[in-house]
Amino acid sequence: MTPTTALLVILAAAPGPKKVVLGKLGQATESTAIYASPTARSRVYYRVKPYDYLVVRKTRSSAWVQVLMQTGQYGYASTKAVAQLPYEVTQTPKTTTARATLVSSRSANAVANYSLNFIGTPYVWGGNDPNRGIDCSGFVKQMYGTIGKSLPRTAAEQAHVGQPITRLENLQSGDRLYFWDKKRGKIGHTGIYLGNGYFVHSSSGRGGVATDYLTQRWQNILVSARR
Repeated sequence: MTPTTALLVILAAAPGPKKVVLGKLGQATESTAIYASPTARSRVYYRVKPYDYLVVRKTRSSAWVQVLMQTGQYGYASTKAVAQLPYEVTQTPKTTTARATLVSSRSANAVANYSLNFIGTPYVWGGNDPNRGIDCSGFVKQMYGTIGKSLPRTAAEQAHVGQPITRLENLQSGDRLYFWDKKRGKIGHTGIYLGNGYFVHSSSGRGGVATDYLTQRWQNILVSARR
């Protein structure tokens, strides 16, 4: 019995048939067991790896979250081992596609939602295909292109386009983040802010499109943010 991965559901909030909310998008922060009931003494359904994506729901206990399994049942994982991202995971009845095809709102927030559909796409240097392979600046360029906003190809060029955001607390979902590459002596990485300290990016270190938290390490090299 394995967890339902977030890649099997539609995350973008587009209009159309009524969607069923399955839970929130979650990500394991460490290797952890998923139990049959909210106690470590119960049977273990599965053991997830760090950075695995999950569909989670809150429980009455702050110590546990429910995790959706592929059977439709819910298991339980320790709250401490799962980060909950600020996005609902939904499923459209009688729909088998795993990716949304349109961005319904021409807004940066819609870009942030839509970009989560491509989690797991491989990192390819110079790549421009969000389904088969893409790099960081190509990813940001392609995502913004879906709402009619044209950006330059490289992260260093993109960092000069748009309204600058100078304080972390003023970041909004959909803002673009730019990071310094010390080896190259210039801006060399970019991602899209999701909210609550999280961002999505195509990362060579993570092997492709993934979410990350703005830890102190990332903040130390964050040199520009644009809206």
